[in-house]
Amino acid sequence: MENSTKNELAEAFRNRTKKFVVDNIKFFRTLPKTEEAKIICRQLLRSSSSVGANYRAACRAR
Repeated sequence: MENSTKNELAEAFRNRTKKFVVDNIKFFRTLPKTEEAKIICRQLLRSSSSVGANYRAACRAR
């Protein structure tokens, strides 16, 4: 695979992970403000944001 193609794929994946987090934040704001929803949403936000963080860390490690 060409180096420019790899860079394009990496950039596209980085953008997708960022969009995933932003979409989850928007979803979080639409849910009811019950204690149960807050607990689940906090976990969703932590896990969704870790996807992007782990990807960036893996890219830096190479």
